[in-house]
Parts: sequence; C-alpha cells; structure tokens
Amino acid sequence: MKSITRYDVSDESAYTGLVGAGDFYFINFCTGPVGESIEAQINGAFDELERRLGLVGLTLEAVVKMDCLFRDIWNVSIMEKVIKERFDGKFPARKSIQTEFAHSGGENGMQFQVDAMAYSKTITIK
Repeated sequence: MKSITRYDVSDESAYTGLVGAGDFYFINFCTGPVGESIEAQINGAFDELERRLGLVGLTLEAVVKMDCLFRDIWNVSIMEKVIKERFDGKFPARKSIQTEFAHSGGENGMQFQVDAMAYSKTITIK
C-alpha cells in the first residue's frame, strides 16, 4: 500500500486540510472571509483550495470532485458564476448541499464551504 500523507494539520481543531492517498488528494473545510458577501466567501474558499493544492504542486485543474455546502442553496448561481471564471472550462463533478454551519456568526457568518478531491497524475484534459 502507498503511504498516506497529511498536510495543513490543525491540532487545535482536529482536522487535516489536505490528505494524500495514492494518486488522490482530499481537501476539506475550505472557507472564505466569514461575514463578507457570498461571492467573496466563495472566491475566498477557492483561494484556500488553491493554496492547499499548491502545497503539493497542484492547481484547480487537478480537482475532479467538489462538495459545495451553502447556508442558502439558492446562492448556487453565484457559485456557478465563480466556477466559470476560475476553472477555465475544466469543471469538476460537484454537488451542492444546504446546511446550517456550526460556526460563529450565525446567519450572517459562514455562508459557503467547499470540500474537494484532486487527482495528481499527469493527464490530458479534453
């Protein structure tokens, strides 16, 4: 079995931001600036996703699956706009879920979070 490598570990919150297992990377809990607009939070979450992927030399192009969590699912169209701007037509599979976040700020706090899976092998994207 190949090794499992953990990056961006938070002992305080008991989670790992990026886990490498074989040819795949699993990225969780990417959020943007809590309390700002939904678009700013979505862009910030993708900034954080890019930062973590960068730890292992990957970009958004390597993302193959995303789980997108919203406080208000009707903001999905804003996320789709941001995805079109940032993923250059190489869109990952995704699902969108509405949830109540257990985070400070209540309704005016966290509005969006993304978890993702990325593939690390060199591939030709069509």
